[in-house]
Amino acid sequence: MKYVSKIIEGRRVASVPPHKDQLNELLGIIDSKYQLSDEDVINQIFTLLYSGYETVSTTTMMVLKYLHDHPKALQELRDEHFRIREGKKPDEGIDWSEYKSMTFTRAVIFEATRLKTVVNGVLRRTIEDVELNGFVIPKGWKIYVYTREINYDPLLYPEPFTFNPWRWLHDKSLESHKYFLLFGGGTRVCPGKEKALVSISLFLHYFVTSYRWEEVGEQKIMNFPRVQAPNGLKIRISSY
Repeated sequence: MKYVSKIIEGRRVASVPPHKDQLNELLGIIDSKYQLSDEDVINQIFTLLYSGYETVSTTTMMVLKYLHDHPKALQELRDEHFRIREGKKPDEGIDWSEYKSMTFTRAVIFEATRLKTVVNGVLRRTIEDVELNGFVIPKGWKIYVYTREINYDPLLYPEPFTFNPWRWLHDKSLESHKYFLLFGGGTRVCPGKEKALVSISLFLHYFVTSYRWEEVGEQKIMNFPRVQAPNGLKIRISSY
């Protein structure tokens, strides 16, 4: 916090912004209706670092792990991306319609996230007394709703501990169900949901069409208190 505060102090007194980045965007808000205090800016920066960076990078790591362990899924994903690349110049980018056509890629991301959920739950405050299974949660209490276990309910996801991205294609309503809480839900659903999916999908597009990879050494993945690879997920990359 002190480190970020010093950076903010330096940015505010600088005659010319040293960087064109998100911090300067937050500090440069002119409209008094939306101006942020230094404390607000710090909170936003930490939110972006965790919610917008660590979640995406960890999910990407787990997608690569599951694809490595499931060659059939990897091949189907590769086929989807090579179809998109057909007729394209090497330096030609991806447009929105092509991204939206990555249906199997989206299914892979959802399935990897279901099994290795980076955000385990959501924080809420009760606005009235809530009775649940004979227990009363008083009004005004802050509660942590642990949503991860829903992902392992066999009534919702048959063979819940099996990596099966095809389940999202066979039942396309899964993403809209009320128990689909990978990105939260309701009016407080993650505003960066689609951005995260775009980032991971584009990474996969260029990665799987250009490279192959194999794991190196022993891999250790922790699920609690959050998904992480304490020693990293080491891979050896070669041209495809």
